[in-house]
Amino acid sequence: MENLFDIKGRVVVVTGACGVLGVTIVKYFAAQGCKVVMLAREHSREQAEGIIAEIKANGGEAMFLATDATDKAIVAQNCKDVVAAYGRVDVLMNAAGGNMAAATVPPDKTIFDLDVDAVKKVVDLNLFGTIIPTLEFAKVMVEQGEGSIINFASESALRPLTRVAGYGVAKAAVVNWTKYLAGELAIKCSEKIRVNAIAPGFILTKQNHSLLIAPDGSLTPRSHSIIGHTPVGRFLEPEELFGTLHYLASDASKAVTGTVAIVDGGFDSFSI
Repeated sequence: MENLFDIKGRVVVVTGACGVLGVTIVKYFAAQGCKVVMLAREHSREQAEGIIAEIKANGGEAMFLATDATDKAIVAQNCKDVVAAYGRVDVLMNAAGGNMAAATVPPDKTIFDLDVDAVKKVVDLNLFGTIIPTLEFAKVMVEQGEGSIINFASESALRPLTRVAGYGVAKAAVVNWTKYLAGELAIKCSEKIRVNAIAPGFILTKQNHSLLIAPDGSLTPRSHSIIGHTPVGRFLEPEELFGTLHYLASDASKAVTGTVAIVDGGFDSFSI
């Protein structure tokens, strides 16, 4: 019987590939026999080359392309380079994103202190950093007649969280874009082109470290609140996203499109 989860040989493009989540995702899909393309900023080249060397030493295949996910011309060239190297694009994971302190509302301030320019930058990175790569790489998928696009949403996209005002707005827009594009591509292009999103729970990253970990290494009050509202009682690990991402990248989910897969240890389902 066919193994619907077999993704060996598939070309997987990951934006934000040198972030905490991106690196672990790249290594996982390379270990599954995929040809992985790491898209990240030029300043991450040395880090990416080290990861690629590790992957190749283990018999895997990977390449790095410097990018700016918000620059259409650069991403278009990235796409051409991927097709030139591997001939196709099977999976696009839009993991590029992030937050800025100025786009948050700390406890000692109000919404009227919010830096609107910072919010614009956060929206540009998270929303347009998803839209632009999608539009470029989806063209290849349309020519192929198939492909899987996986966007990265957030708990803050599902319900508003304190402090992360700009980030929440941006990720909520990513969810709307995911659902809209799923219908658009399936109806007008091919029902074999799927668009879904994953909404990770709370994972310690560079972006949220100062919000969750105090200078002395202890948990902040925000961390205690998060864990208290998470049934599994802890932060999640990046590796706990692999199963869902693998499913969305494989034929096992060939009838799944326009959905948001929540992987959060129960946070979104729990209330007091």
